Amino acid sequence: MAALAMTVPSPMTRSVPERARLEEALRRCAAGDPAALRFIYDAEAPRMLGVAMRLLRRRSLAEEAVHNTFLQVWQHASSFDAAKGNARTWLYAILRNRALNILRGEARTELKEDIEPMGLVSEDESPEAIVLRLSDTGALKRCLERLDPVHRHAILLAYVRGLSHGELAGRFGVPLGTMKSWMRRSLAALRECMP
Repeated sequence: MAALAMTVPSPMTRSVPERARLEEALRRCAAGDPAALRFIYDAEAPRMLGVAMRLLRRRSLAEEAVHNTFLQVWQHASSFDAAKGNARTWLYAILRNRALNILRGEARTELKEDIEPMGLVSEDESPEAIVLRLSDTGALKRCLERLDPVHRHAILLAYVRGLSHGELAGRFGVPLGTMKSWMRRSLAALRECMP
């Protein structure tokens, strides 16, 4: 069996055209092969970072866009269809969309940072006070109290005051991708905790 494996060229070898290697790597990603994602990352991440830097002009945002792109690739590799286009084109379309989402979020963040110093933020009840008003025996209160205080505060601001991910990122001084990760993990924790 080992001898057979050595005679059959791996789809990731250099003898296979680059387009075919990327397509095969995407098929393997769709099947859950982390080595295939690593191959795509090694082959494309440096170039993707350069493209993202030209779009976003800040390294931290460009790195976030590339990171988010690879999350999307891992989660949605099965949606790639070689009959509809080139694998590299598909990858860079995802990168472009991630970068545009970050730019949109940054625009909201900059607006929020301009407004807050002028005292235009509502002085309504704080999100923490709202948690305290929840019934002491309530499952939601119990689950919210299990969250990290900063993450709990972000969740409450999002749901009580309707702040977007970009606005939350600006308020907490973290990158947009970090805020999205906080929200995603916190909501998953709440789902697991709730009866």
